[in-house]
Amino acid sequence: MDELIKITNPSTSQIFFLHKSSYVDEGAIIGEGTKIWHFSHIMSGAKIGKRCSLGQNVNVSSRAVIGNNVKIQNNISVYDDVIIEDDVFCGPSMVFTNVINPRAFIERKNEYKKTIVKKGASIGANATIVCGTTIGEYAFIAAGAVVTKDVPSYALMAGVPAKQIGWVCYCGNTLKNKNDGDAIFICHSCGKHYKLEDNHLTQLDN
Repeated sequence: MDELIKITNPSTSQIFFLHKSSYVDEGAIIGEGTKIWHFSHIMSGAKIGKRCSLGQNVNVSSRAVIGNNVKIQNNISVYDDVIIEDDVFCGPSMVFTNVINPRAFIERKNEYKKTIVKKGASIGANATIVCGTTIGEYAFIAAGAVVTKDVPSYALMAGVPAKQIGWVCYCGNTLKNKNDGDAIFICHSCGKHYKLEDNHLTQLDN
């Protein structure tokens, strides 16, 4: 914490922490207790929630929205129209996009596609999330995967392009059938139970 400067956000009076090598533009909203580490840039209009951690070399664009308790690791750009809900983990050097067919010589800022990462999801290192997709709650995107379509809640995705290879628990561990072939899944780590209906997984435990 010695390298971080304690700052009071003038628009909200909330206290956050900023490394001296990083910049927060006027008009950005930073939540209480958030920490922004080396060589990062938060642009005007960006919204970042409480108790987040932004690692080295992170860029957050003007229309990006980041919820509470989000961990964004090193070398990540959160572009316009990317919405990250609470408790999301973004692994080192993973990639968001916001234009489906970019050209250096054609401006397509009016064609940005919204990307949504739902509560509790995890995105592994070096994964790519193609714009216009939604990643469901507590889904798990494996390292290096390329997501090109919507991801169901609790789905485990891997490969290029990413395909579902299983289901994961709220705690992040792989789920197994309670009995071979049935619709009930159990986490052997934390003991939670889930039911699968129409490719939708529902947690049964409170």
